Amino acid sequence: MIRAPRLLRAAQNLRRIGNAASSLVSMAWLPTLAAAKPIGAAWRVTEVTDFGSNPGRLRMLAYAPERSLPAGAPLIVVMHGCQQDAVGFATDAGWLDLAKRLRIPLVLPEQTAENNRGRCFNWFRPDDVGRDRGEAMSVRQMVRTAAKRFGSDRRRVFIVGLSAGGAMATAMLAAYPAVFAAGAVVAGMPVGAASTSSMALLRMRRASPFSSRAGLVAAVRAAAPAGGGKAWPRLSIWQGGRDRTIDPANAEALAAQWSALHGFDSIPASDTEPATGVRRRAWGRAGHPAVEFWTLASMGHGFPVDPATAGGGRSGPWMVDAGVAAAQRIAAFWGIDRTPS
Repeated sequence: MIRAPRLLRAAQNLRRIGNAASSLVSMAWLPTLAAAKPIGAAWRVTEVTDFGSNPGRLRMLAYAPERSLPAGAPLIVVMHGCQQDAVGFATDAGWLDLAKRLRIPLVLPEQTAENNRGRCFNWFRPDDVGRDRGEAMSVRQMVRTAAKRFGSDRRRVFIVGLSAGGAMATAMLAAYPAVFAAGAVVAGMPVGAASTSSMALLRMRRASPFSSRAGLVAAVRAAAPAGGGKAWPRLSIWQGGRDRTIDPANAEALAAQWSALHGFDSIPASDTEPATGVRRRAWGRAGHPAVEFWTLASMGHGFPVDPATAGGGRSGPWMVDAGVAAAQRIAAFWGIDRTPS
């Protein structure tokens, strides 16, 4: 019989092992640059604490435009990457500028060091990505609270994320397909890529060579509610060809997963080169595709911005001057911004 002190020590050791494994996954997402600098109080961002039971122990920040909101405005959820803060990422990537210009509220979930030492969303943990569980449930509660407070059009709720935040965004789309009209993933992972920290590290560095389109779709359906997913959210995918943190083949798998989920084969309806080294593939009808997939050949790990464009974001850690303002392009894909040509 194991005595109580030995049981306590065993539990403490298991927690240390779990924290160490999470730290390894967190560090694998991190570039060599320093963390983004904090943002001042120029934005109307406030913390909301009464948004639900919050089983994932996340912080909820929200941006409200200065002018009164138009009736039935959309709502955007912005998921930051590792070692980032919610407001800093939303500012640098151009989401706050876009929200201010279009008078759209934002929900900015923020991870804590208590949950993950690298402040990464725990996209690979079943207890955090499962429907009505952990961090996924916390984000769902944030959406419900914000939509009610802002009077948002519940048919126009969107989610976007970078890196671990991107992987978490795909998990949210799978777990709550009826909640989101569309999403966007930048340097993320396909749904079901990993369920442990060791597998997450492996798949980040090398995408699974054995994933079939049918298997990829099955992973999404397994995460969705029973009888759900009759209308799947649309998805915009972005990936740098020189990403050394996430194997670019993961984005290829994500495009295969989501295009097959929508009933398309592997051949896109269109395959264009909007700029040198920039490729865009799309599945679905012209003007309103179900899936689009942007690959930027010379870009590393980060979010594409274009500082030369008004509201196009600013370069810095995890913000890559790619000559493309991804936030504006994504909002155009969602149908809420007509600025990009």
